[in-house]
Parts: sequence; structure tokens; C-alpha cells
Amino acid sequence: MITDEIRSFYTEDVKERFLRYVQIYTTSDEENPGTPSTECQWDMLRLLEKELRELGLSDVHMSEYGYVYGILSASDGVSSPAIGLYAHVDTSPDQPGDNVKPRILEKWDGSAITYPEDPEMTLTIEDCPELADFIGEDIITASGRTLLGADDKAGVAEIIAAVKTMKHFDLPHGEIRLCFTPDEEIGRGTVKINEDWLPRFGYTLDGGYPGELEGECFDAWRADVIFKGVGVHPGFAKDKMVNAIAIAARYIAALPEWQTPEHTEKMEGFYHVVGMEGDFENAKATMIIRDFEEQLNKGRIDFLKSLKATFEKKYPGLSIDVNIAHQYQNMRDIIAETPEVMDIADAAMRDAGITPLRKSIRGGTDGARLTQLGHPTPNIFAGGLMFHSRREWVAVSAMTKAVETVLHLSKRWSEVSK
Repeated sequence: MITDEIRSFYTEDVKERFLRYVQIYTTSDEENPGTPSTECQWDMLRLLEKELRELGLSDVHMSEYGYVYGILSASDGVSSPAIGLYAHVDTSPDQPGDNVKPRILEKWDGSAITYPEDPEMTLTIEDCPELADFIGEDIITASGRTLLGADDKAGVAEIIAAVKTMKHFDLPHGEIRLCFTPDEEIGRGTVKINEDWLPRFGYTLDGGYPGELEGECFDAWRADVIFKGVGVHPGFAKDKMVNAIAIAARYIAALPEWQTPEHTEKMEGFYHVVGMEGDFENAKATMIIRDFEEQLNKGRIDFLKSLKATFEKKYPGLSIDVNIAHQYQNMRDIIAETPEVMDIADAAMRDAGITPLRKSIRGGTDGARLTQLGHPTPNIFAGGLMFHSRREWVAVSAMTKAVETVLHLSKRWSEVSK
């Protein structure tokens, strides 16, 4: 099915698209409640709408919230179920995302990668063992000041490159519905999505190493712990002042140290303090709580509430509010009810010459929320690694394998009867 001519076509297309897309500033902002959360995301969203129209897709439109939709109609004679392909345009606010300068290290020789805008920073196989699998191949990194943006502009580029290839070479496929979303990195990627437009099954291209196929993710919660103390002039504060921010620091220090991201892996959950602010009278600590089992997370939430009671008793005059929000749930159990959505992706990867790596995501994707809404949506690799880091990188061959997986996935679904 995939000839050298076809492979050369999509290799050049996905590389060109990716290098162009990462230079568009799209960092999201959790502090802004709007959708999209940043004006800069509109630039890429409008570009994608234009490019989908130029590809000749039907029902191409962008919603008032920036979601870009388009339909690739089924090949003649194909009447299989429609599938969805999804990727997000925003990049993480954890690192600078403006003025990204991508560079290609051609036929990388395995030596330490250095960065022109941060000469002290390096990337080695010791830092990221997966690099060893790509010696001799073309590696794309940023320049050292910013993240690269493979999360998830690699996914965006791969989906569009696959669609362009299907149209150009008339490859078999059923109806494919595309949706590109804003604000995934701040947990709001599907908040304003048009659920009625979505097909029953879909896939996000938002994973890492080639072969990753993820049908399980974290159960996710957010906790805002608000401390109200008693402010008094420090010269006359004995037995009167209740220092909110100092107590907040002690509260955080009382969390189990070995249940933090830096001490956990695989199926282990954690508390992760992402911010603290305030003064001696008012303070706030924000954390995320993660595990693969909801009950274990609820145990952590109960512990936060028990700390509240302990600290309020210890410091008369102090009040603490623990505000909890459920962000997304593990998609495992819902996807297990329709195993074909994983099995077809598994077969497509094998068709592409890739060994599927079924694994759990120590995180979440738009697919987790779509699955919760009744649209089982596993996550497929996009090729990038070291996301949310200035050392983020992607191999060109990993992106081409993602495109090839989508081509085989589309063919496999075209053979499924409605």
C-alpha cells in the first residue's frame, strides 16, 4: 500500500508543516478563563481552517471558540463508520513558546546535543535513553530558549499530512472527521467542543515514542487550598498574628514527600504543588492530584481535609478552605467496553512496521474527556519526547511513522462494516 513515492511525499510534507507550525506562537494561559485562553492561538487556528479548505475538505469551519472542524469524505464505495482524528494547537505555559527556532540535526551522530541560545544546556542519551534509537537519523530540537512545540504540533502536522496523502494518492478510507482544539495544555481542550459533530470513535495524536498506544490515563483532580490568617503589626504580633503564608508552607511540607512527581513512576500517584502565593494574612496553594485509581485520589483528598482540621486546631484564628475540582477521569473502563478501537490501532501500527506499545499515560489528553463523553478516543504516538521542556525533541522518522500509522488506520476502518 505504501510505496516509496508515497512515503517520500508525506515525509517532506510532514517535516515542512511541522517546522512551519512550531514557529507560530500558541502558548495557552490558565489564568485567562476565555476560549481560547490566548489571542495568539487564533493565528494557527485560522491558518488550519484555511489549509483544510485548500485541501478540499467539506464542512470546514471554525467555531466562535476557535475549534477547527473539517470532514474528509469517504472513498467511493466505502460505507464504514466515521472516525475522528484530534490534536491540539496550544503549547504548554511551563516554558517560553514565543519565537521558537527549530533546527534539524541531520544524521545525528549520537554526541551530546548543544543549544545556541543556552550554551550550558545539553541533551544526551543519558538524559533521554530513547535518543539511542535514533542515531543516524534527523533530529529536530529548538534553540535552547524555548520548548519545541512537538506537543502537539507534531500531531497536527501528521494528521494533515496523512489527509493530504490520502487525497493525493486516492488511498482507501472511510469518513474522517478532523478537529483541532485550543487550550488542551491547561485542561480545557474539550470544554467548548461541539459534541454533536463528533463520531463515535476517534484518536488523539498526542503521544510520545513510536508505537505508543494509550487507552488508560490518570484520574485527575485539582485542589486550591486557601489560608486566612490574622494580620498584626510584626512589632506587636506575639500571640496575635497568624501568618498565613508561613502556615501554608508548613501545610505543604506535611504532604508525603514520596508521593510527589519526582519520586513516582509507572502506576504510582502523587500530589504536585504547582504554585503558592500570598502574604502573612492571606495565602493560597494550588496542587494537582493524580492516580490511576479514583479511590486512591479520594484518599489523598481526605488527607488534605484532615490536615485542614489539624492546622486549624493548632493555630487558633486560622481558617482553611480546601476547594476540590475533578478535572478528568481514567478512560480505561469505558474504552474496555469497545476493545475494537484499540485493536484496530494496534493492527495499523503493525501494518506500518511498528511494534505497538500499549501503556498508560501519566497525564491526560483531550481523548480522556471525549471518552468520558461517550466517544472512546485512545491516544496514538506523535513522536516527540521530553515535552514541556526546552530540551524537547522529535525525530523526523517518528513523525513519518505516525503519518503511516494514520494511513493504515484509515484503511483498516474503511473495511469495518457499519
